[in-house]
Amino acid sequence: MTTFDERARDWDADPARVERARAVAERIGAMVPLDRTMTALEYGCGTGLLGFALQPHLGHITLADSSEGMLAVLREKIAASGAANVRATKLDLTTDPRPSERYDLVVSLMTLHHVPDTRRILEDFHALLKPGGYLAVADLDREDGSFHGRDFGGHNGFDRDVLAADAARAGFPAVRFVTAFEITKTVKDRPRVFPVFLMVAQRP
Repeated sequence: MTTFDERARDWDADPARVERARAVAERIGAMVPLDRTMTALEYGCGTGLLGFALQPHLGHITLADSSEGMLAVLREKIAASGAANVRATKLDLTTDPRPSERYDLVVSLMTLHHVPDTRRILEDFHALLKPGGYLAVADLDREDGSFHGRDFGGHNGFDRDVLAADAARAGFPAVRFVTAFEITKTVKDRPRVFPVFLMVAQRP
């Protein structure tokens, strides 16, 4: 199986990924009152497509990923952009301790379905937020496994009601969902649409 390190160099060449990040960033901006005083963390940032789309509306954003290949591409992009309010860091919350920083906003895009323990990562996100901070998670709606194929070891998307209950247990008493994007993939020689939700919650 091709790893994220191996896919990093060509990641941004897929226009659908670029469009997906742009669409999700627009939805986040419509649901969260972003401003230039806010600090943010994107977890599982890859090459930073979502983070760079959000960056002009934030004071500072830390882009975190566990893939060295993705981070290498990301650091080149940060240097080329000259953006002073973007930082790249290696972080895997399944094995690393939580950072000491606290943020006004935590976001992730197509990362949650790769994390084995959904409840635990939501608790981590809650702990990383300042009181009143926002969580914005975009990922696949529940599907039958066709998106990744039979060898995939993660989650086959998420049931929105189940995820909302997990978020409540993690300390987010109310969540909002919208469909932020739709991914079209060929499955068994036919095009199939996979909705991507955006879940937004606020830490009390």
